[in-house]
Amino acid sequence: MRIATSILFLLFGQYKLANGNFAHSGFPQYLKDFIDTSALRGYVPFLSIVQKHAPFFGYTVGIIESSIGISLLLGLFVRAASVLGVLFMLNMIACTWWGAGHGMPIWRYFGAELDHIPLLLLFTIFFAADAGKTWGLDRRRV
Repeated sequence: MRIATSILFLLFGQYKLANGNFAHSGFPQYLKDFIDTSALRGYVPFLSIVQKHAPFFGYTVGIIESSIGISLLLGLFVRAASVLGVLFMLNMIACTWWGAGHGMPIWRYFGAELDHIPLLLLFTIFFAADAGKTWGLDRRRV
């Protein structure tokens, strides 16, 4: 599972870093949609700051995703990558929480987050199990 997750993050990170389309047009549009429709209201001020510097943060997202993917693939610094992954998934949940619509039953919100919650739990497991020492290069580090 660690390898599949690492490949997923490497692919997403590579896409965001390979050309400037994501950072300069895709990411600002995602931010606008999050702010207008699905972000938690308390998170909107933070997203508004990010939106002002969208290209910088667009590339930063690509670097973070690539770093997580490389770390998980090699099994090196997996605990640190897992913390980054948990923070990244919590960020995504805060950005998309109202995606199910306002006033829906609580289970609909969790159902709408099924692309983020499993990864959040997986990163938590990688951290708790110290997956790098068990299955990766972290066991060779002193």
